[in-house]
Amino acid sequence: MGAHAALLVRAPTPSPLPIALILILVSITSSEAVSDADILLKFRVSLGNATALGNWNTSRSVCSTDQTESWNGVRCWNGSVWGLRLEGLGLNGAIDLDSLSSLSYLRTISFMNNSFEGPLPEIKKLVALKSVYLSNNHFSGDIPDDAFAGMAYLKKVHLANNKFTGKIPSSLATLPRLLVLRLDGNKFEGQIPDFQQKHLANVNISNNMLGGPIPASLSRISSSSFSGNKDLCGKPLDSCSSKKPSAVIVALIVVAIALILVTIGLLLLVLHRNIRIVQLGGAAPVDNHSMERFDLQDLLRASAEVLGSGNFGSSYKAVLLSGEAMVAKRKEEKLLVSEYVENGSLASHLHGNHSIDQPGLNWPTRLRIIKGVAKGLAYLYNELPSLIVAHGHLKSSNVLLDESFNPVLTDYALLPVINPEHARQLMVAYKSPEFAQHSRTTKKTDVWGLGILILEILTGKFPTNYLTVGNNSEEGITWVNSIANQEWMMEVFDKEMGGTENSKGEMLKLLKIGLACCEEDVERRWDLKEAIKHIEELEVTDGTNDEGDEFPSIAMTEDMSTITL
Repeated sequence: MGAHAALLVRAPTPSPLPIALILILVSITSSEAVSDADILLKFRVSLGNATALGNWNTSRSVCSTDQTESWNGVRCWNGSVWGLRLEGLGLNGAIDLDSLSSLSYLRTISFMNNSFEGPLPEIKKLVALKSVYLSNNHFSGDIPDDAFAGMAYLKKVHLANNKFTGKIPSSLATLPRLLVLRLDGNKFEGQIPDFQQKHLANVNISNNMLGGPIPASLSRISSSSFSGNKDLCGKPLDSCSSKKPSAVIVALIVVAIALILVTIGLLLLVLHRNIRIVQLGGAAPVDNHSMERFDLQDLLRASAEVLGSGNFGSSYKAVLLSGEAMVAKRKEEKLLVSEYVENGSLASHLHGNHSIDQPGLNWPTRLRIIKGVAKGLAYLYNELPSLIVAHGHLKSSNVLLDESFNPVLTDYALLPVINPEHARQLMVAYKSPEFAQHSRTTKKTDVWGLGILILEILTGKFPTNYLTVGNNSEEGITWVNSIANQEWMMEVFDKEMGGTENSKGEMLKLLKIGLACCEEDVERRWDLKEAIKHIEELEVTDGTNDEGDEFPSIAMTEDMSTITL
């Protein structure tokens, strides 16, 4: 039997390469899953109030197909983390984008309706993102202009209802795939960038502080998407040519209107004041705009002539280089400058030496002077309402007479600017009965001075209480009573005053007015308005009448009770 040699055929030994590749892939897959879990756990550490993420632990699979086992808020695709949707969980703290940047398949993040604060996170670290949802948080501050630079895949940006300020970042306008943009409910200002994305169809930038024209590329967007921005214009809103005025223009208009109203108000106030002065028997304010303006050096260079010396210093007539004459009253280093009045003081005309060339003042002139003084007082009280005593030093030497014998009041309103002790010793206001009795002055104190002046003008007698220093109201009251108790009325009046028989009735009325102004009881004394009213009713009458002859025979005591004012 022949022997046959058997050929053994060996099965080929499998190559170890495929097995090695399989082991490597399994190892890589397992490594990636662990890596995603570690990344997310590290990310969770940066969050505050993260109790809602309690099921994030390594005992569960990050991307389990069993929804009950998957991590809360984590979205996966093909076993990799593709998105995070952590909405309305009360999260705060920081969003650690450095950790999330290690998730290579991450394409969408949503942290809406949480409590995150501070500036916008550096979104551009997640360069591959397609969607960003950060609305309804507390993010604030300016967003850097390049915050979205290089994010070529970004399609949806939701930043609504935060507290962002400053300008809308221009890098948003460079995103080539942008479809949705929500910036409403912030405090963005300035103009809207020029968005040129062809497919950008969902835009809302309402309720910000934006202004200027809306880019033409957004003109197709609903007008409601631009509401709440008072300075925006252009389609779909009103055209810019007919838009409402800007805030600056409105402010300028408001200021202009306010100035006009203030001017009108001042004019009406002046008009009302002048009407009140006329009603009180006063005169309109004197126009001093025509008076020459000069400085102290001009006054010092002027030629000077001594006019006299009074309680408040010496008076000088100073003639300026222009020829205009002024009066400078000097007390130590203080100067009181006023216009020079040619005819001197009323006192000099009442008590000076008279001659044929310089006769005494007649009745019509004296009545005109009294009316003028009363009008001057009314004017002072309207011009200086804050002063209790607007004049305070009314007497015949402080009433000057111009070329037409119209009175000019001087040395008024000095009470606030002179030494109080000096004032109490010298000024007329402090010689009144109310100051002597109660150490106070009132609005009626100048009425007392007016009454004394009226009696002085009518009688030609100088008030004795003005001759002594200090408060001597008793002498003033005695002087008034000496006039009031005169037995025969015609003996009271200054003989140089003259006047017709018919005018003596007006003289008696004026005498009674003077006595009423000198009433010792300040409560019973007339106020200035009432005194002026009665003074203005007096007239200069000429001729005679049938009743004129009876006046000389009537006693003063009877006359004061029978004459009707």
